[in-house]
Amino acid sequence: MKVKELVSELERFAPSSLQESYDNAGLNVGFPDAEIAGVLICVDVVPEVVDEAISKGCNMIVSHHPLIFPSIKRITGGNNVEKSIIKALQNNISIYCGHTNFDKAQNGVSMKMCEKLGLKNCTVIDGEKHLLRKIAVFVPKSHAETVRNAMFSAGAGTIGDYDECSFNVNGVGTFRAGENCNPFVGGIGERHSEDEIRIEVICPDYLQSRVVTEMLKVHPYEEPAFDVYQIENQWNSVGLGAVGELESEITEDELLETVKRTFNVGNIRHSARTGRKICRIAVCGGSGASYIRTAIAMKADAYITADIKYHDWFLAEGKILLLDIGHYESEQFTKEIFYDVIVKKSINFATYFSDINTNPINNY
Repeated sequence: MKVKELVSELERFAPSSLQESYDNAGLNVGFPDAEIAGVLICVDVVPEVVDEAISKGCNMIVSHHPLIFPSIKRITGGNNVEKSIIKALQNNISIYCGHTNFDKAQNGVSMKMCEKLGLKNCTVIDGEKHLLRKIAVFVPKSHAETVRNAMFSAGAGTIGDYDECSFNVNGVGTFRAGENCNPFVGGIGERHSEDEIRIEVICPDYLQSRVVTEMLKVHPYEEPAFDVYQIENQWNSVGLGAVGELESEITEDELLETVKRTFNVGNIRHSARTGRKICRIAVCGGSGASYIRTAIAMKADAYITADIKYHDWFLAEGKILLLDIGHYESEQFTKEIFYDVIVKKSINFATYFSDINTNPINNY
């Protein structure tokens, strides 16, 4: 498998179009056409991780945090980022980074946190808007099922946990073929009426081109008529943060102990105890303080995230238990997401988790 082929698989799970505007997810360093000898998975890229990749015979690193973030103007080896880039290039190592696209992806970083905590009935806190498209195509009845199946196979028709969703309306289409046409039905220069079905399906914007392409391949008409609409519905399968429920209520101290053990946290910063039992829990991997009010509005008993600033803590107001478990700790299981995506493919190379703890924060 080539580097660009693995990148394609990773971005099939978490499309690059999902990333935030400030982000730099994608192939930060490397050689797209190189054959992969081995992959090392990590949270951050530092020179020690590049050394580890070299020692394990890996010519590709897959990291959560971008190596080049923000952009750099020179590469002289003056800091760890520049040293990592130089060392990677000298040893023909490619570096792919899956950041906010993996935060937002279906079953992404926050959903992995929910899984580790054993939460059920999980939904996204902040669903994405403006990403959904409705495709409507007009098809003769004889080919409706073929066209419908082609669009489903290309990824259209998924709404929540349901797939193969479509709406179909019977109607009559008219057209007249010009002299240079080769019509599927009807004659040259004659208005023809055909019993047709209008098929409507939903798909995310990053699948639009694929769905339209596959639809056109099997559509019998020389000039198929179809429409594409941007719809304003919030897409609650994709976005930042997540909220779910425990099987049964626990105390706040029991939650603190569970989180400390599950995420191997040296020190948990938390707000004042509310005295209430915990069942509904919101989470957000990384810097999630901006969703404190959202977690409260969603009736969460506790909110687990990282990078909460001093004044953010006052938002709790006895309404919710806030837990800051650390940025690295909240995102550490992203490595498992990468691994699951990679091993689902038929691969002939080794895949390793990095043994380097790149967390820059230490507890005394």
